[in-house]
Amino acid sequence: MIYILFLVVGVVAGLRALTPFAAISIGAWLGWIDLGGTWAGFLATPLAAIILVILAILELVGDQLPTARSRKEPVSFVGRTISGALSGVLLGLPTGNWIAGLILGAIGAVIGTLGGFEARRRLAQQFGRDRPAAFIEDAVAIILAFGAVWLA
Repeated sequence: MIYILFLVVGVVAGLRALTPFAAISIGAWLGWIDLGGTWAGFLATPLAAIILVILAILELVGDQLPTARSRKEPVSFVGRTISGALSGVLLGLPTGNWIAGLILGAIGAVIGTLGGFEARRRLAQQFGRDRPAAFIEDAVAIILAFGAVWLA
């Protein structure tokens, strides 16, 4: 089950690069995931959770702007892949499965980046505009991120 969650958190990073970090930090703060005693223990603090939530919200808002870069551009693609890998590592730290988390998180991020692009493109075509598709993508990313952290 944990391996699927590594993949899911990676997919979320492919959709929204900062959302998994905010969810992991909130989950650690709420005790859903135990990062105490690891190098990432600071994520369980309220300050870290607040900062990461603000950054994730800024990313959600920035994605709505017409100047937002394509997720398929090399810089964005690599950034999302790194985000997925690191998110998988963080999810795997409590169980010692951080290497599997790294690999599956990166794979999930590639899937989320490419699949999310195509799904959003198709939804935008159905709606006749991008904004509703973007909101749906945001909601899916948030739900999947918190679900993965809660189940981990």
